Amino acid sequence: MGKIQISASKAFALHFLCTAALAAGYCLARDVYALSLVSDPAQTLRLLLLFEGPVVVGIYSWVRRDPDCCSYLKAVGRGLLGLPIGASINAFGAIVLGAPVGIKYLTKTIYWSFLMSLFTFVPAACVFGKSRADWQHILAHSKPMEVVDYMISLPAHGAVIGAWLGAWPMPLDWERPWQEWPICVTYGSVAGYLVGMLASSVFILVLRRQDPVKVD
Repeated sequence: MGKIQISASKAFALHFLCTAALAAGYCLARDVYALSLVSDPAQTLRLLLLFEGPVVVGIYSWVRRDPDCCSYLKAVGRGLLGLPIGASINAFGAIVLGAPVGIKYLTKTIYWSFLMSLFTFVPAACVFGKSRADWQHILAHSKPMEVVDYMISLPAHGAVIGAWLGAWPMPLDWERPWQEWPICVTYGSVAGYLVGMLASSVFILVLRRQDPVKVD
């Protein structure tokens, strides 16, 4: 099966683009529309989603598996199809773990789940498509073997762990506005995602130093 080889510098650049997209969405919300996750979670999440979505789908479609048989546009289509699927999974998981349900929270939950899908599900959908072996490899927490495995696995795990840790303050009786769903959970997931990308970059650098033959 053909694979696109990714150098460490390219992997860092791709992670940087994902980070820059999040920063651009946040700055637009704060500086242009005077929004924040605390004052208007739904609209802020929507802007983050609009900026991060095209970048994530575009980047991970470019590093797709078997590019000889899967065109770039097909990989983009897989990512777009995976976005609502991943959002449904994330929303279901959040509700099962105690996220509030109701009309008041519906829009917030939808935007949050779509953003989480970009962090967790869409990259794998773009790269792996419906390859059962690759999905099992990622979901079974097997040791990543290639650069793209680190690029997908560590940020995704970081986002999930960050969201879980971010949910801890929600039930506490502090009466702070940022304890509302999904504000602190979003902060946690974004922080975990960024830490995951940083960890991914470190592991990729180590991997490339151990196996310099594969570097472009």
